[in-house]
Amino acid sequence: MSDQNDTLISVSDRMQQGYSYRLTAKMGEDFDESFTPFHSPAEMLALGVFEGKYLNDCRNEFPASWFEKARLSAQPDASLNYFGIKSRQPLGHWQDKGWIYGPDPRGWFQWYCRYYLGRRLAEVDQIQIKRWRGFARHAGQIRANCYPGDVFCRPRQRQALLQWAYDPFI
Repeated sequence: MSDQNDTLISVSDRMQQGYSYRLTAKMGEDFDESFTPFHSPAEMLALGVFEGKYLNDCRNEFPASWFEKARLSAQPDASLNYFGIKSRQPLGHWQDKGWIYGPDPRGWFQWYCRYYLGRRLAEVDQIQIKRWRGFARHAGQIRANCYPGDVFCRPRQRQALLQWAYDPFI
């Protein structure tokens, strides 16, 4: 996987075939000024997100280094999540709610991985960044209801924060 600008990525996996996109920004750089994720995709995968059941059939689209410490499983396993709790909804639930946007059939995290790589799609990016900013309310609820240092207070909300690239250890 190259992080050079203008690289063409071709996608062919279980959920998407015949899709390609260009990397027009440097990996991990040139983010919208209102988008300041705390964790990179590699950090999120290493900390345990989505019960280990994410990106399993499309790993070749992303840098191998992202998966070196990733907690992955062929079947969802809540023990792989950092906070050890069930935290994922079936993709059909996301589709029913209208939470899947643009060319990313796996949802927000797939968008974030592609954005982090350097893909930029102005309209889709603004929708997903707006959704990310809206998720900050969960951090406020943790701050209001948990003692500082008690990282296992509200584990579902903390796991959700992790899965949206926020700092769950606040």
